[in-house]
Amino acid sequence: MGSFLKRAVFFCCLAIGATAWGQSLPSPLAKASATPAEAASDPLGRDTPNGTVFGFLQAAQSGNYSTAAQYLQMPAARRQTEGADLASKLNVVVNNAFLGSLKKISNEPGGTPQDGVPLDQQNIGMLSAGDVETSLVLVHMAGPSGRIWLVSSDTLAKVPELYDQVQVSQVEGHLPIVLVKHQFLGLAIWYWLALLLAIPCAALLGRVVVQVLWLPRYFWAHYRKHPIVIDWKTISKPLWLLLSTIIHRIFVGYLRIPLLPRHYYFVLAGVVVIIGFSWLLLQIMQQLMWRGRQRAILSGRMGTSSLMLLGQRILKAAIVLIAIFAILGALGFNMTTALAGLGIGGIAVAFAAQKTLENLLGGVSLLGDEVIRVGDVCRFGDRVGTVEDISLRSTRIRTPDRTELSIPNGSLATMNVENLTRRDKILFNTKLGLHWETTTDQLRYVLAQIRRLFYEHAKVETNSARARLIAFSDGAIMVEIFCYILTLDGNEALAIQEDLLLRIMDIVKNSGTAFTSPPQALYQGRDSAPDKEKTAAVHEEVQKWRDAGKMPFPDFAPEEIAKIRDSLPYPPPDSAVGGK
Repeated sequence: MGSFLKRAVFFCCLAIGATAWGQSLPSPLAKASATPAEAASDPLGRDTPNGTVFGFLQAAQSGNYSTAAQYLQMPAARRQTEGADLASKLNVVVNNAFLGSLKKISNEPGGTPQDGVPLDQQNIGMLSAGDVETSLVLVHMAGPSGRIWLVSSDTLAKVPELYDQVQVSQVEGHLPIVLVKHQFLGLAIWYWLALLLAIPCAALLGRVVVQVLWLPRYFWAHYRKHPIVIDWKTISKPLWLLLSTIIHRIFVGYLRIPLLPRHYYFVLAGVVVIIGFSWLLLQIMQQLMWRGRQRAILSGRMGTSSLMLLGQRILKAAIVLIAIFAILGALGFNMTTALAGLGIGGIAVAFAAQKTLENLLGGVSLLGDEVIRVGDVCRFGDRVGTVEDISLRSTRIRTPDRTELSIPNGSLATMNVENLTRRDKILFNTKLGLHWETTTDQLRYVLAQIRRLFYEHAKVETNSARARLIAFSDGAIMVEIFCYILTLDGNEALAIQEDLLLRIMDIVKNSGTAFTSPPQALYQGRDSAPDKEKTAAVHEEVQKWRDAGKMPFPDFAPEEIAKIRDSLPYPPPDSAVGGK
């Protein structure tokens, strides 16, 4: 009940604020869009049809019927004697029998052309009570300071008859006199009581309607075992606000409060409806986008998930922008001028924000092509990092130094991006420099044993692996090592590379030769001479290959490759994890 009382208080404040706002405005709301050049030159604001109608309603509502009579087309002598009484009756008739919209009244000095209506007249709406009906017509005529708009004499002729019909059907005749005579902010007390009583009724009915709308979805999910796509708790609050405001507005329509407060109330209620509908639309959009992103992630389409996240942000901004324009239109602003200004301003902003638009389109391009995804490890130029977020303006990268690198999407779209996460294997490529005193048999032995190592190692792709003599440099005999390591884990690849290098060092040592010293290094003594015993053993081994016709050049025989393939244990048996 605590939350219900809070909502009831909210609606109470809404109704009171709406009516009080109508009472306190010094000028018609529709004039908010008028430019200074259109400011009324007539002291009473009768230069436009809008100014005449709102000026009359404000004067009559405040009880100043002598001023209200100045808005009526009457001879001066008759206005002095009968004007106040006729203005009072017209106020009652308009408040109870007017059919039309005050929003549509023209705010142009010359009025708006209407079909079947003379150019010097404006048909504002209908006055209907009982079996009496007439049009509320304004006429354009000469005034003290120029042409002004007045309520036509033809309409005034029907006012007494309409007033009699309205008097018969008025509710005030059945209420205590104290509730009718006393007013607060220009509105009778009984209207305020009715507004307050309508608040909890609208809130309660709104809650009931929300629960009724929930029942079919509940039975569908409970008995048919189908999951509900949208979380009902998330959308229940904006739906309750929307439905309760509509119900309260219907109640107020039956109260037939005076026209001017009713107009301002309906305007504010329309604003609340727009807010509630936009809120509801945002919640539904976020729920649907969240579900779509979850499905994309589960199916492995990370790029689609990131693109949906970007689309969600754009849709959210679009919904908020449309809601703002709808609210301004409901408040009476001239949206044609505003939209035209927005178009011109949009062109100016487009020129001024070229980089921002470039970044936005770059982000869409990246996500659409799925070049990178959140979580990918990539190389951007000379920087490497993990993609943490792809936003509207930039992409944030977490570097190995644990710093955050932000790259504008526009620059990223034109940058050469290397996606390391999508490697199917990892390259191991290095060069060995052997001592110049290495004999050709020793070199053959080293090359053959390294190739054997590649065939034996279970973590090396043998089809593309090679160990070749490639060059004679100034300080060494150069051997190139090229192979792919069969793993996607960078740390595991480094461990395998380390194992290969250690085994290659053993091969070079067992051959009796050695790696060359760096040319820039300085030593106090000479390099150690090759091991003569090992050199002799290597020559003997290579000679056996020759005698048997099994020299492994340019490669091992296929039957030998099949025999030794993947025979080398990895990790090594003496490793701490070798037996696991």
